[in-house]
Amino acid sequence: MTEENTPQTSTTTEPTTNEPTVETPAEPTAEVINVATVVPAIDTTYPNVKPGSTVRVHQKIKETNTKGEEKERIQIYEGIVLARRHGVGPAATITVRKVSDGIGVEKIFPLHSPNVVKIDVIKQAVVHRAKLYFLRRWKKKLKEVKIS
Repeated sequence: MTEENTPQTSTTTEPTTNEPTVETPAEPTAEVINVATVVPAIDTTYPNVKPGSTVRVHQKIKETNTKGEEKERIQIYEGIVLARRHGVGPAATITVRKVSDGIGVEKIFPLHSPNVVKIDVIKQAVVHRAKLYFLRRWKKKLKEVKIS
């Protein structure tokens, strides 16, 4: 037998055509994310703080004296809650108003701030609105509800 008549089997893996080889991309891997670790749980520390509540807010104050030493103390601010804003999330705030020496003073406290130590609810008034901004020019007292 001659070598011309025998079929040749090649062991190479090269394609026989002149087309370029295209590699298929690997499957994208889906990374599993635990939602509990990414989004912190909703903090319901102050559920009873509502508009119309009379509250005492204990707030940390840092002061420096004439020698340059820093001292930290807790200051109590007592007043009526005019509004609660931004729900229960990390940006939740309350607006507290008090009258000091005949002058109305309002302060906005972030509920989840480390500077707000605690909030005591003293009494609750009967209100029919979510924002009590009319109290700025209203001279009457609100009716109170007994807190148990």
